[in-house]
Amino acid sequence: MIARSSAPQSPAESASAAVEAAAGADDLPSGAALLALEQAARRGGTGLEAEQLEGLWMLERIWPRGQTRSAALAGGLLRSLGASLRMERRLGVKGTGAEVAPAPLWLTNSVRLGWLELRFQGPGWLRGRRPLLWFQFERLEIRAGERTLLQRTLPAPEPRRQPFFALIATGADRRWLAARGRSGGLAVWRLSPPTR
Repeated sequence: MIARSSAPQSPAESASAAVEAAAGADDLPSGAALLALEQAARRGGTGLEAEQLEGLWMLERIWPRGQTRSAALAGGLLRSLGASLRMERRLGVKGTGAEVAPAPLWLTNSVRLGWLELRFQGPGWLRGRRPLLWFQFERLEIRAGERTLLQRTLPAPEPRRQPFFALIATGADRRWLAARGRSGGLAVWRLSPPTR
């Protein structure tokens, strides 16, 4: 369950607590529950901050725009490719998109096929009450194990095409993270335990 504090809960925290109570055996919210959480986040924000997003998030489920049923086939394929989003705090990194802003996060979005890994990397920054996680992938890499086979600099997107995730909620103890992308699809990631 979501940790309780003496401070009043935001609408998003209250909705997230209700979703946690009704979650299935896999502790992930349903599409309908995500829509309820999203409405609460739009009304009252999420209160999420950069330090709460840190970690390696493994993609679990995706929902196409306007759907309450997850795209099981596409989600299964992405899980089999180890689709992940790593977010690390890096103070002083700047975005070069429409509005240059302090970027406390460095994002790595990746998939793997055997020893091969495709990575997109760049700065991310939070903006607004909800907040939105704006990002810009500046670099593409193809790696084989620890060896970099290809590295390319990516052009900055047009300001009105700047990608973002509209953050919706995290589960108890940050077990999962839900967000809607610029294209309108929903995604849920599960936090991978740190390796020692």
